[in-house]
Amino acid sequence: QEQLVESGGGAVQPGGSLRLSCSASGRAFRMSASGWFRQAPGKEREFVAAIRWNGGSTYYADSVKGRFRIALENAKTTLSLQMNSLEPEDTAVYYCAEGSAITSTIRRAESYANWGRGTQVTVSS
Repeated sequence: QEQLVESGGGAVQPGGSLRLSCSASGRAFRMSASGWFRQAPGKEREFVAAIRWNGGSTYYADSVKGRFRIALENAKTTLSLQMNSLEPEDTAVYYCAEGSAITSTIRRAESYANWGRGTQVTVSS
């Protein structure tokens, strides 16, 4: 298991934006899928977004579709999550992950082998 490192979390007002980044110790993301999950206090970890290694396909939770955008950047060394129109319900610890997920399992946390330690996102007025 290799450690990933997230950055970019913080506090923002409703309607604001944040951009999360995830690095894999300077190497390119190389497994078939990379994704973002989040966990709010008292809740289970939930899928947010995922992207195929070739960047050709992206997947989003219904709750973030149209507001969040996932991308692989900088020669696939950075996994980003652009979050717009943030809502209080988006408050959570956000985790990046990398794994050998297939389409039918890409939304499942158990499909991902490498994880970051998380970054806090707080949306509050």
